[in-house]
Amino acid sequence: MAMSIQCFSLLAAFATKNVRDALRVCAALFKIMVPVMVVMKVLQELGLVVLVGQSMGPVMELFGLPGTMGLVWATAMLTNLYAAAVVLITLLPESPLTSAQVTVLATMMLIAHGLPVELSIAGRSGARVRTQLFVRIGAAMLCGWLLYLCYGWLDWGTAPVQPSWIPDAPPTGWAAWMVREIRNLAGIAMIVLIMLMLLDVLKRLGVTDLMIRLLSPLLKSMGIGREAGTITIVGMTLGLSYGGGLIIHEARSGRIPAKDIFLALTFMGLCHSLIEDTLLMLLLGADLSGILWARMAFSLVFLWILAWTVARLPDSVINALLVRSQMGSRMSSQS
Repeated sequence: MAMSIQCFSLLAAFATKNVRDALRVCAALFKIMVPVMVVMKVLQELGLVVLVGQSMGPVMELFGLPGTMGLVWATAMLTNLYAAAVVLITLLPESPLTSAQVTVLATMMLIAHGLPVELSIAGRSGARVRTQLFVRIGAAMLCGWLLYLCYGWLDWGTAPVQPSWIPDAPPTGWAAWMVREIRNLAGIAMIVLIMLMLLDVLKRLGVTDLMIRLLSPLLKSMGIGREAGTITIVGMTLGLSYGGGLIIHEARSGRIPAKDIFLALTFMGLCHSLIEDTLLMLLLGADLSGILWARMAFSLVFLWILAWTVARLPDSVINALLVRSQMGSRMSSQS
């Protein structure tokens, strides 16, 4: 009887702690997401996404894509991948694509999508938003261009693409949109709670430390210290939106050097949500060679070069371009 009471007390304390932490994490995350979602909905209703997509038409030809695909990437960058998937499916009958073209476009979308929300999370975590914006879009274009050249040289993926999933059109009207977004936020809150509980259990069992030790040589080679290992793993698996609250919480804890936060956020920006987002693009007809393997290889090489460069920059440049001033001063005191 006494043991049962003790077990119940431990479980109650475990649940109370993680629910409290989840509420705190979600409060910080939703303060970013909700205003951005509303603003982007207004701009979408005003036709901004269409205008941006049309202006990007000539740029898409650099990647061997029809100009109409600019609307797909603009939708991904300004809203999310699911909305971009709907636009892609809508345009395919008029602008048919090959497997290689869809893979190039999907890889670019995976690197640069949901930028208003994800850049806000990066900014609240201490990174300079303008630098993250430049890195995300620039890296997406570079990776897409290299894939385009590689596939052309190999003469690979010339068959017309056949998507295996047709996404539902997004709801029309503000009421339906609000219902969908409230459900999405509730889902995110549940994922945050489950993730916190799972991380707590894994930490108590020593699994988290084991994972970080196994990954530390790879992370260290990219300039990311052990302290940033947990948020890097969360970002790579869950993504910046789902893992954003945890990332902000850890980044503000004072345990992680500012330089590590910048490099970890940059790496997560290029290579995150490896499960859900990769599967979504796979269903649209993209190939794993680009959306997973090439993206991971590109992200690793990019971070190695970036870490080597950052290590040789003076603090004044780092403070001005990479991290906010308060983060930069903290980094200086830790170096």
